[in-house]
Amino acid sequence: MLNKLLQNKTSIFVVMLFVTLLVFVRAFEKQLFYDPFLVYFEGDYMELPLPEFDNLKLFFGLTFRFFLNALFSLGILYFIFKDKEMISFVSILYLFLFVILIAAFFCMLHFFKNQENLLLFYVRRFLIQPLFVIVFIPAFYYQKLNN
Repeated sequence: MLNKLLQNKTSIFVVMLFVTLLVFVRAFEKQLFYDPFLVYFEGDYMELPLPEFDNLKLFFGLTFRFFLNALFSLGILYFIFKDKEMISFVSILYLFLFVILIAAFFCMLHFFKNQENLLLFYVRRFLIQPLFVIVFIPAFYYQKLNN
């Protein structure tokens, strides 16, 4: 096993680099992205009214953050599995998930107002955090074991 680790030093280093980049996205989120919901969801958001926000700036902020996280996640997946077909499949899946999540997020913001704050919290969480990579790594590992 040690020999296998030594052979894959470059891949391990690159994966750790991408993980570090994901941590930096999280660490500098207030400086990098427009998101008035960062502060809102830190407080007692179940009772508070929604904060004032600019739709266009919020859309581009969430989009930039989602695709930055997706890009780093795709890098992690590529250097773990080295499978280009899988990366193209996951890229399409990320795009599909983004369209569904961003549409759901803005529909909840505009149609449900202050009624579905918890659901809004979780949809936003999937948009701003790299949660899909946590699901994809074990799923593709299991798939590779079975092939």
